[in-house]
Amino acid sequence: MKSLITIEPRYQETDQMGVIHHSVYAVWFEMGRVKYCDDIGFPFKKIEDSGLRLAMIDLRSIYKKPALFGNQYKQYTYLIDFSRIRMTFRYEIYNEKDELIHVGESVLVWLDTNLRPTNVLKSNKQIYDLFAKHVVKAKEIENA
Repeated sequence: MKSLITIEPRYQETDQMGVIHHSVYAVWFEMGRVKYCDDIGFPFKKIEDSGLRLAMIDLRSIYKKPALFGNQYKQYTYLIDFSRIRMTFRYEIYNEKDELIHVGESVLVWLDTNLRPTNVLKSNKQIYDLFAKHVVKAKEIENA
């Protein structure tokens, strides 16, 4: 499954050259994850109401071409790895010419309300089953 958001950069997200600042990509990735959870029918609020939290433990960004103020971008979000303890999302950002300009990944771990790692299969099988069925393998992304 892939989730899509459209991004229209705000001026405040740029540096003096009109290029999107590197710190903004983490925010855009989070927007993609929130939309992804909405799209599979389990919004972040429901996750948190169930007593679970997600904490990022790794973030990667590959800058292929600059994103610029005044342009519109498409960001696709995929769940590419999932286990009882952690999950990995992949993000692809395309410009108006459909050129891939940015690739990112984030790894998140499941926590309980005491912020301790938790086995989501044991703590909430419904959430585990839902996310597990939406994992996309790398070669499937090319065909998505």
